[in-house]
Amino acid sequence: MRLSVLLILLLLAGCGSSDDEYIPAMSPHTGDSWADVLQNGGGTLTAVYVPAEGFAYRDTNGNLTGVTIDLLHEFTAFAQRIYDVNVELRFVEETNWRTFYHDVAASDDGVIGMGNVTITDIRRSELRFSLPYMTNIASLITHEDAPEIADLRDLGQIWTGRTALAFDGTLHEERLRALVENFYPDAQVDLAQSNDAIIELLSEADRYFAYIDLYNYWRAVDRGAPLRRHPAGDEAAEQFGYILSLSTTWGEPLDAWFNAGSGLLETSRYREIMESHLGVELAQTLMKAAE
Repeated sequence: MRLSVLLILLLLAGCGSSDDEYIPAMSPHTGDSWADVLQNGGGTLTAVYVPAEGFAYRDTNGNLTGVTIDLLHEFTAFAQRIYDVNVELRFVEETNWRTFYHDVAASDDGVIGMGNVTITDIRRSELRFSLPYMTNIASLITHEDAPEIADLRDLGQIWTGRTALAFDGTLHEERLRALVENFYPDAQVDLAQSNDAIIELLSEADRYFAYIDLYNYWRAVDRGAPLRRHPAGDEAAEQFGYILSLSTTWGEPLDAWFNAGSGLLETSRYREIMESHLGVELAQTLMKAAE
């Protein structure tokens, strides 16, 4: 029954938003409450992640690593040091972003999610966010053969005949639909289910324009993808956070971790993790966006 509902929801092309009606499984993920961890000297935190290069991925040895993975290990070390508890991380992969989002929201206590989820007021009514671990830059991109857009007001004229390609169910879809409505109302909007699909379609020919996160664009270009970024469309107002259910009891230790000392994002360890997985130049660009 639940599978049928999910399939129907995923096929609703015009409704891509985290706020769509959703019928979740009963407690899709479980872990231990923070109170139980304190009482027992340890426990399990289930960490649900969406695979993303640089953030949650397998290295050449098959080990799970990345910015959000390594930071979460730093949190367990903090919990051991400050609270004298052993937090065991149980990692669960979920490749569909929409399923990931709603399943974490519907989970019991002791579950945390990492899928580069943008913090918004609407989502705060559905989820408990950690403090932000990164400021994101959303980049407007095309095939490298597309003409440069210096002024978004010229988009409909300069990019006439091209199709908007949106990542279904994300803020990038909302952003792209707003762009189309304001500057190119005749454009068709197609949906993709992943950043990789967007990059692949844009790389094949000069037929689409899309929004993706700067780090996804940067890495694709590093691999030789024939893409062009149009800075006139950049937006750097988003922040990413870990997500938990509204009933979570893990907010207090997470806040304590983020706020310790001068703040997690000011530490040399945070910079080291960012530069290790994203590269020095990209990491510095993203850290500067948070200033």
